[in-house]
Amino acid sequence: MPTPALPCPCGLPAAYPQCCGRFHSGAGQAPTAERLMRSRFSAFAVGDTAYLLRSWHPSTRPGRLDLDPEQRWERLEILSTERGGVFETQGLVEFRAHYREGGHTGSLHEHSAFSREGGAWVYIGPLSPVDFD
Repeated sequence: MPTPALPCPCGLPAAYPQCCGRFHSGAGQAPTAERLMRSRFSAFAVGDTAYLLRSWHPSTRPGRLDLDPEQRWERLEILSTERGGVFETQGLVEFRAHYREGGHTGSLHEHSAFSREGGAWVYIGPLSPVDFD
């Protein structure tokens, strides 16, 4: 878990409690598809499976989610966004998430779809096969 003084794992300069931590705790909701993507990356980084499942669209959400304790999510790059603003209901986010597993480093490249359901953004899933480097 990031300490209150460290920047949020999502890559924005704010500290975790004021950034993605408030979404994870339920104190706020991500206002855009990009912010939801950032908050989901942070949830992977801190191991918050409850938030990951809660922010997943019911039609694509897995029954359970087991994270690999050896995998460390280290950095997120937002490559592009399309729609997904505060007044929209659909959005696309292309990103690259960098990780370390054992002595190996790699990245996951995904172009993802998001939807606003009941006022909250949720992750639907990848638009094409996920690319691991």
